[in-house]
Amino acid sequence: MMETERIILRPWRESDAEVLYKWASDPDVGPRAGWPPHASVQESLEIIRTVFKDATNTWAIEWKESGEAIGAMGYGPSCDCALPAREGEPICGYWVAKPYWNRGICTDALRLMIAHIKGTTSIKSLISGHFVDNPASGRVMEKCGFVPTGETVFDPSQYQGEGRPIRVLRLDL
Repeated sequence: MMETERIILRPWRESDAEVLYKWASDPDVGPRAGWPPHASVQESLEIIRTVFKDATNTWAIEWKESGEAIGAMGYGPSCDCALPAREGEPICGYWVAKPYWNRGICTDALRLMIAHIKGTTSIKSLISGHFVDNPASGRVMEKCGFVPTGETVFDPSQYQGEGRPIRVLRLDL
């Protein structure tokens, strides 16, 4: 578990399914990050059981004031996506519920995760990207030291990714 004054990064729990659905069903949240809005609590539970199952590199962002999961933070092996990852370079990603946008929460969470990676792994760099129509996500990365690579990619495997440019950023650790 990692924490700041406002948030805790902790493993996802099956009991988070209802609150995950509450936030992840918002049509303004998932498409900005490349995934479709959740259609049911059962779908959210399956996401917790599959996508969020690895407690060593995927966490719920818990708002301390409410004790509620309000988003997700994580990194993982380079996947079959369009980001130009180096060999063995993990991709990192995050999202937070709409009522918590523009409050520095993702920046806090990303800084926590970066400190964790530096302190517990031998990872040399991270790669990430954001749809260019979501510049707030890019500002989070830049505040945490990510540098634009100058590359823009298109990734039709991302939800609503067809025709939407993704700006690529990298952090050398």
